[in-house]
Amino acid sequence: MMKLTLASSIALLIFASCNVNPPNTVDGAYTNQQLIDTSGTRIETRILPPEGFQRKQLDSTGFGFYLRNLPLKPDGSPVYLYNGSLKGNQSAHVAVVDMSVGKRDLQQCADAVMRLRAEYLFHQKRYQDIHFRFVSGFDCAYSKWREGNRVLIHGNSVSWQKTAGEDKSYTSFLKYMETVFNYASTLSLDKELRSVELKDVEIGDVLIRGGSPGHAVIVVDMAVNAEGKKRVLLAQSYMPAQEIQVLMNPVNSKLSPWFDLEERMKIYTPEWTFEAFQLKRFER
Repeated sequence: MMKLTLASSIALLIFASCNVNPPNTVDGAYTNQQLIDTSGTRIETRILPPEGFQRKQLDSTGFGFYLRNLPLKPDGSPVYLYNGSLKGNQSAHVAVVDMSVGKRDLQQCADAVMRLRAEYLFHQKRYQDIHFRFVSGFDCAYSKWREGNRVLIHGNSVSWQKTAGEDKSYTSFLKYMETVFNYASTLSLDKELRSVELKDVEIGDVLIRGGSPGHAVIVVDMAVNAEGKKRVLLAQSYMPAQEIQVLMNPVNSKLSPWFDLEERMKIYTPEWTFEAFQLKRFER
């Protein structure tokens, strides 16, 4: 059982959410259309590598392969919010991931990162590896959830209580993720990840600023040239909860939607600015 102050946890969740008023906004399309194959149905087939770069072969069971092959909605699709409304800023993305966002305002920035990681592990049947910490520090393990245990909050304590039968269904998995979204945030995810240098970036790494305010984007693909230089694609959800979107590059239209992270002091994305030291990686 983990002791915590429930009111404090709720306050932290509110202040650790994605910033409502981003420092960077963009107007109009800003992407090299020569790098877009409108007939492509996955990230790998929709977005072509920059000139002189190519995608490396990946282990088909790895996280990078999963992200690179995320299904996309048809080219030109807008981003929708959880309630069916259109996102206000439709100029930040070049593609929309074909994945549910749910009917509640839960799957925001860090939540989308955790969703992608958990979806990959679920489909690899690595159920024991699916667990995320709440802002309070409570470790919410999917293996406990599958057994029929549910999170019980009583006063200032959080614990597991068996209130259901064993359920291995995907529907139950999504309910588990909603529980994680309720009590985890950029603040807690930031603490779970380990720091990596920009030069060592790999698919699956996360640019994250945990706290008040906070935001997170995830590297969903990478291309490399003969000199070993790397270019990456970034994806995000945002606030309010919305569909996961592959981002355009707001500072380099010739390279967009690819990003060059090497030797950068700051990384400018359409709706957030990250510092170089904010690149992190899942341990498991």
